[in-house]
Amino acid sequence: MKAAVTTGGRIELADLPVPRPKAGQLLVDVRRCGICGSDLHALTHGDELAQALQLCGYPRYMRSGERVVMGHEIYGEVAGHGPWTSGRLRPGTPVVTVPLVRRGRQVDGIGLSAHAPGGYAEQVVVQEALTLPVPNGLAPDLAALTEPMAVAWHAVQRGEVTRKDTAVVLGCGPVGLAVIAVLKARGVATVIAADYSPHRRTLAARCGADVTVDAATGSPWEETADHGFVTTMPDEYNAGIDALENLHRLPVPWWTTWRALDAVGATRPKRPVVFECVGVPGVLDGVLAAAPLHSRVVVVGVCMGADTIRPALAVNKELDLRFVVGYTPLEFRDTLHALAEGTLDATPLVTGRVGLPGVPGAFAALSDPGSHAKILIDPTADSELTTTTPPPRARRPTAPR
Repeated sequence: MKAAVTTGGRIELADLPVPRPKAGQLLVDVRRCGICGSDLHALTHGDELAQALQLCGYPRYMRSGERVVMGHEIYGEVAGHGPWTSGRLRPGTPVVTVPLVRRGRQVDGIGLSAHAPGGYAEQVVVQEALTLPVPNGLAPDLAALTEPMAVAWHAVQRGEVTRKDTAVVLGCGPVGLAVIAVLKARGVATVIAADYSPHRRTLAARCGADVTVDAATGSPWEETADHGFVTTMPDEYNAGIDALENLHRLPVPWWTTWRALDAVGATRPKRPVVFECVGVPGVLDGVLAAAPLHSRVVVVGVCMGADTIRPALAVNKELDLRFVVGYTPLEFRDTLHALAEGTLDATPLVTGRVGLPGVPGAFAALSDPGSHAKILIDPTADSELTTTTPPPRARRPTAPR
């Protein structure tokens, strides 16, 4: 089979043996595979992340000296079954998959390890238990977005965002755009998005962002000024003193009233939920410095190297800092069905398609934030990169899920 193979920071087209599914696995004909931002980073910074993951107990992440077939955002059709499979997914069934494969008790990330070749190829081996049939005749381009949209779905879940919250999305690359789309699908009233790229800001608006900010000339924090957030420590202290002075005027002990207000959530400070989707050194510390007090910060962007933050900023502002990775199988399933039912609109993300011979050029194009968001590989095509124009945002019915 044909495959785009990575080694030493280069991508080359190669002929490889057709993979053979083991026990509990399926062979899938790849019809689409998205190029993920983590693939771009892994091509040049994979060794740094591999060292970090080794500390997490996984020593098999791809390294620069290995030959790796990347690609974990996979849509395809079932082509064959390994032993000890249920047969519930018949040949020809369109499927998407959580990109993990297991041999014995060893689990590897598909497309992110030399031990688990990925979807930049005509065929790929996947785990049957983690593979789902695509419902409602969902178009291949949208089905291929299930995996990256599930990452955003999980991030929004971890952010515990409500409809009344104000969400701030920093960085409008594919991850940030996916987060915006999920936030709007959940009915979040106000989404503020910031990026340096005019192209990405346009895509953010198409994904549903209510306000877009040019990060070079404006500040997303200024856009939150009228939302009632506390931005300085003296403001916080004054509010507390004002409250106590008012409570002292009541004919009951002030602490009795305070406890009652606590019980109904009236003393809970207002705060935005911030999604850091950049993953560049220095950005997180900048968020800690600029975000309002009590902000919940969800770190979605993957900073591949070392970074420095000032914990005193987070301590004195009482910031809630959360890091996210991946998703649960249920979140993956729910994302797929939200796409198929039309309650989650991801159409603006796809800005290009390419055949396997054009993958190196697609990587080069993705290094320019002003040209593309998500490029999909079609292994059945021989074409170089073609650009698609995202449609205006479709106003679809939204529903909590």
